[in-house]
Amino acid sequence: MNLVTRCPKCATAFRVLPAQLGARNGQVRCGKCNTVFDGLAALVEGAQTPKMKDAVPAPAPATEEPLPAFLAEPPRARRGPWRALALLAALALVAQVVLYFRSEIAAGIPMARGPLDEACRLLGCELRLPRQVKLLSIDSYEVRPDPQREGVIVLNAVIRNRAPFAQEYPALQLTLTDDANRELVSRAILPREYLEPALVSRGIDAGGQAAVTVHFDASRTRATGYELVLFYPS
Repeated sequence: MNLVTRCPKCATAFRVLPAQLGARNGQVRCGKCNTVFDGLAALVEGAQTPKMKDAVPAPAPATEEPLPAFLAEPPRARRGPWRALALLAALALVAQVVLYFRSEIAAGIPMARGPLDEACRLLGCELRLPRQVKLLSIDSYEVRPDPQREGVIVLNAVIRNRAPFAQEYPALQLTLTDDANRELVSRAILPREYLEPALVSRGIDAGGQAAVTVHFDASRTRATGYELVLFYPS
């Protein structure tokens, strides 16, 4: 039985078979303008509409029509060694960060000290206390003549560790100046020069402070001013 359907775009009428309409749920292609439309919905009035039981599914075409370029799935990129190289680079970066901040990590995470000690043993580095000079401050200091020795001056200072972890004791840079604030003499003082060895290795406790007293021979200068700076030797 032949049926007549009409293209909704170009209004061309043509014959179709029930099997053609049942092959793809009624979807047909216009032979004139190539428009795909519902052939069942576009049947010409008066023509007999096939029942679903009468529809015979047509065999699937051997090849599907290609999708338009904008709907086609892009080809999958081949997985080369870049993924593995990117992962290795990320691991190397993490290792460098851990190595650079090893002292801070060991101070903040005590259980990490053992693995970091072992890593430093293999790499030939040293696991020391943190050295964050920005987290140190001088609460007070003064320079005055020593009443018992002529030409000798005494430096008294209080150093505070504002970090939430213990830190190495810093070195001190004392500079003596004249009336015009010109530098006369400057001297760096290492922790071992103003502390006992046991205290040096222990460091300044988190939130703790340390009192410092150092004597200088200033008999060759006529200093009227002074300046004290904290630093860590490189």
